[in-house]
Amino acid sequence: MTSSPEPAAHPISPVWNLPNVLTMLRIALVPVFVVLLWQDTSTMRLAALGVFVAAAITDKLDGSIARARGIVTDFGKIADPFADKLLTGSAFVVLSVLGDVPWWVTVLILVREIGITVLRFVMVRRSVMAASNGGKLKTVLQVIAICLLILPAQALLGDPVGAVVSVAGLVVLYAATAVTVVTGVDYCWRAWRIAAQQQP
Repeated sequence: MTSSPEPAAHPISPVWNLPNVLTMLRIALVPVFVVLLWQDTSTMRLAALGVFVAAAITDKLDGSIARARGIVTDFGKIADPFADKLLTGSAFVVLSVLGDVPWWVTVLILVREIGITVLRFVMVRRSVMAASNGGKLKTVLQVIAICLLILPAQALLGDPVGAVVSVAGLVVLYAATAVTVVTGVDYCWRAWRIAAQQQP
């Protein structure tokens, strides 16, 4: 008498893979980061910095793992940039509330990030607009600026080193803002050219 075959295991949803789990972890870390930074003490700022750096590392890891293992998913394509914008956007908003970043910088960056994200979704039917080298530089500069501005440099290092670190944070911030605007204009120009070339 032959034994009946065991029922096949249910396939695991493609959403549940390591890169997407890291992306969701990054989203989950955002409120933790915001609450810590909001306390605005040296200890809490250091804790917030640790959470921010950990979240930023997951951004690097999830993309690398997804490409290396060939497990890029539609969910990841949407959730990954959303997680990135949520993390950096939250950081800029809280830093502006605390008086460390001018509001005009935060508003400019948020308008650019939201606008370009919407533009890329609108253009997806025409062409996939991959991140440019300028866009990658923008992200790096934003992350460095946020880290320097979160760091309670003067409380930890005193003057004049702490003051130098604070000034460096502002210099990187304004460089990031300039690159953010330039790359935003570049994305708009590229989208216009793609749309113009595909006109009947």
